Amino acid sequence: MRDRRPFLIASPPERLKALRQETEARVALGRTGASPPTRAVQTFLLDHAQARQAVWRPLDIDEMERQLHAAGADVVHVASRAKDRREYLLRPDLGRALADEGRVTLERQAKGADVALVIADGLSATAVEMNAVPVAAALLNSLTSNGFTVTPVILAMQARVALADDVGAALGAKIAVILIGERPGLSAADSLGAYITFAPETGLPDSRRNCISNIRDGGTPPLQAANKIVTLMNAMCQQETSGVTLVEFEKPVTTLSD
Repeated sequence: MRDRRPFLIASPPERLKALRQETEARVALGRTGASPPTRAVQTFLLDHAQARQAVWRPLDIDEMERQLHAAGADVVHVASRAKDRREYLLRPDLGRALADEGRVTLERQAKGADVALVIADGLSATAVEMNAVPVAAALLNSLTSNGFTVTPVILAMQARVALADDVGAALGAKIAVILIGERPGLSAADSLGAYITFAPETGLPDSRRNCISNIRDGGTPPLQAANKIVTLMNAMCQQETSGVTLVEFEKPVTTLSD
């Protein structure tokens, strides 16, 4: 009796090969018999290992501070209420709240700057180490060119996005910006996110934030991300809002170039 099971192609058709050139997603991998090709399996295992490492490996705080000082930034250290990485992953609520020690540290800082800039480990130390300093350096230059005052860079450990609300409120900042490692996928473990909030305060919903995602090589370049953040800030100051109610591009922005 003839086998009527569908024929499995050994390699993808030409139209799908063209699609693969446009995306890092796992499409048109082909087949070897009933299984994916060996190279596809090995690549998957490598990407999975890199994603796990990005989540669990601690951020190199000393190196981050050295690079920020080299870029001319002052640095202040804080942490969330999560005691360690395991608790951080199991209790997202603790990662959103500033620890008491950090609150005391921020009370010693000057209040009332326009922008509180936070760099946080988030869910990918890899993303932060590769991309946060270039974005922060470009952002600080662009903010100065556009007349914003900025707090020292706040380095936050075991932090979620909403921690920037606590930091911004404690510093009396008009706008809070957090550069944070995004949850790794199986095509990118080095993606940085930027979240911007006008009038930060504890307990704000996510709908009050604006996000620039996928800041990395192969995604949004750091300089482009920094210019976009400042464009959003100008609109926020003009409209006194952020998030879903913000209308973008209300005011021209002084951009930087390579």
